[in-house]
Amino acid sequence: MQPRNMSMSGVVDLAAVKAAGEAKVKAEQARAEAARQGGTAAVAPSSLVIDVDEAGFEREVLQRSAEVPVVIDFWAEWCEPCKQLGPLLERLAVEYHGRFLLAKVDVDANQMLMQQFGIQGIPAVFAVVAGQALPLFQGAAPEAQIRQTLDQLVQVAEERFGLTGLQVDADADPDAPAPEKAGPYDALLDAAVSALDAGDLAGAVQAYKNVLADDPEHPEAKLGLAQAELLARVRAMDPGAVRKNAADNPKDVAAQIAAADLDLAGGHVQDAFGRLVDTVRRTFGEDREAVRVRLLELFEVIGPEDPRVTAARQALASALF
Repeated sequence: MQPRNMSMSGVVDLAAVKAAGEAKVKAEQARAEAARQGGTAAVAPSSLVIDVDEAGFEREVLQRSAEVPVVIDFWAEWCEPCKQLGPLLERLAVEYHGRFLLAKVDVDANQMLMQQFGIQGIPAVFAVVAGQALPLFQGAAPEAQIRQTLDQLVQVAEERFGLTGLQVDADADPDAPAPEKAGPYDALLDAAVSALDAGDLAGAVQAYKNVLADDPEHPEAKLGLAQAELLARVRAMDPGAVRKNAADNPKDVAAQIAAADLDLAGGHVQDAFGRLVDTVRRTFGEDREAVRVRLLELFEVIGPEDPRVTAARQALASALF
């Protein structure tokens, strides 16, 4: 499991893309047709970020993915993490200078697209390369990790499909705002990601805590700390032994908490939440409080706007009251 985001693989796995050979042929044909018609004109930096709806999806995403990787940001106005991630992706789209196109999809207005991509929570980010859809990550993520994923995407898109991106005319947007400067905590967040990549969970935890000491509500640091601490807890677990202990001892609070950690680390979010909600119903006093606290910590790992967290919060309230 990749730290910082439960859904991010850390590697864009295009080896598993179905019909990759056919997609490459189609992409080459599309580029050849564009060249026959005089080539593709350079675009303004502001054109690298587009709003897409269901009616224009085939034209703006599927067809254009034959010439440039299209990164899709599924978002909604009510989603707080989306408000953090969206501007970052927009800035990177301009900074990558046409190596990918960013398509923004408002899920409230485009429910069918959300269903077709099987999205269970937002923000969710996908890519379409030569007509092939690829999941990138779900939820918030630090800039360094997003950059790593985008680098892998554009590299493999070029090597595997020959997609070199769009030509960009930097002078076409004379009034465009200057690129956003690095945030005050970027160095610490990057250090945390580097520590995670190196397996230094203690170092990552400390880096996130350093950010939170100055800004207790920093969303990326809160999410990163929750995920790093989860990884630290499950690192030494024997999955088989943990699950057997939980099954054999349903009233053992520590056993249920450990199994819930393991569930969540393995991506079984609803199983983890359900296990702890059920344990809350069966317990009282200090045991119940310990389970409640761990469940709230696991909510932080997924993010407060995820529908699964919302549902589990309601179930927890029902169990408590």
